[in-house]
Amino acid sequence: MIHLETRTPRSKRPLVLTLLVIVTVVLLAGGFYLAPRFESQAPVIILTPDSDVVGKAPIEIGVTDQGTGLKSITATLSAAGTEHPVSTEIFATPTREKKLSVEVAKLAGIKEGPAGLRVVARDGSLFTGNETVLQKEITIDITPPTLQLIAEDRYINFGGAGAIVYKPSADTATSGVRVGDHFFPGHKGQVKGKEDHYVALFAHPYNAPPNAKAFLVATDKAGNSREMGLSYELKNVKYRKSTIAVSDSFIESKVAPLLSGGDAKEGGAKETFLAVNNRLRKENDDRIAAITKKSTSARQWDGAFVQLSNSKVEANFADERTYTYKGEAIDKAYHLGYDLSVTERYPAEAANAGTVVFAGDLGIYGNTVILDHGLGLFTLYSHLSSIDVKEGDTVKQRQALGRTGQTGLAAGDHLHYGVYLHGVAVLPVEWWDPKWIKDNIQPKLEGMSGDEIAEMQQPRKTAPKRRR
Repeated sequence: MIHLETRTPRSKRPLVLTLLVIVTVVLLAGGFYLAPRFESQAPVIILTPDSDVVGKAPIEIGVTDQGTGLKSITATLSAAGTEHPVSTEIFATPTREKKLSVEVAKLAGIKEGPAGLRVVARDGSLFTGNETVLQKEITIDITPPTLQLIAEDRYINFGGAGAIVYKPSADTATSGVRVGDHFFPGHKGQVKGKEDHYVALFAHPYNAPPNAKAFLVATDKAGNSREMGLSYELKNVKYRKSTIAVSDSFIESKVAPLLSGGDAKEGGAKETFLAVNNRLRKENDDRIAAITKKSTSARQWDGAFVQLSNSKVEANFADERTYTYKGEAIDKAYHLGYDLSVTERYPAEAANAGTVVFAGDLGIYGNTVILDHGLGLFTLYSHLSSIDVKEGDTVKQRQALGRTGQTGLAAGDHLHYGVYLHGVAVLPVEWWDPKWIKDNIQPKLEGMSGDEIAEMQQPRKTAPKRRR
């Protein structure tokens, strides 16, 4: 029996191998080119704000695709049986990210009530592309909340505080007082016998223009806002200006140790002082502002705050200090509190009942304790030599928080005492004044109206003496 074998001639083997290599390279290149275009990752759609109620404030539709990129976006709104085109975007070249701002309230024919928002995004992958559909049922509300002012302040000290009581409509989500760039939120349920009333403590900040306007503001869940102007007479308070000469020995002993790492080695004495008094001071003040913006609504304090016993005020609030070095004015800063001096390592007393929200080192302020008294009101105690409380502790009025000292940027043993209202430093002396508390704060917390408070504050007329 004869077996026949078929063999490729040796002369053709190199050609076959070459063809196989070429085919393999083409297939790999094609796969490398086509694989991304067959990607299965669909676009991502995010609504901001992601709320079920939409008002006059615009909605931002953010669409991203990390694969082949976006090819098209379509948004429509259906309401009362009618479909309203919102936006259609078709991209000539693939786009990774696109943001659309939609003002639903401005669409023609839109009325308040239930509606449906539909967003369709498609990417550029081969054939039909990957598609993401977002369907959201919403309620259109374009009516802003209402505001009723119950009691306000007729006079406010420049740099000092005021208090108002108001009643917003039930659909209000956030409310409070805005003065310039500062916002002071209102607190519900703190007015005696008036659970639906709000009280807001606010300030006309020491660094705000005297003509800065104050507004009572209410915003609902849909983003609709209503404003009401507040009228009060701003009483002038004269703040001091002083000049402080900075010596090399002070910079070496007190300033330089506050810097860490490479900061302490850069530049000379002047640069070291500026790094602390300017940059580090701002960091510390920003941290204090952040801490004192997060307050409990429940009022923990009662009556007037107290000054450190037996103390003397050595430096005032909002003093504008000019610092000189070798006769040259090199920096300015505001002193945001009172410097109170007694004897060395004197017990630093809580000015009123509250909760410890910070206890530790705070840069130029040294060892510091901050108390939250509720309704956005805080007190600060700095330059302590020791701290006897910890975060979370509740303290009583006159309770020792630690002992005075000269930590941080203090040149001598004293207590730096500050009062803050929703992140803004305010005039401390008002809160030490029982009459100011009785006339301006307490009646509002007791539920008295503005007319009742005004009548109470009127001087009583004495009956004329009868002639015999």
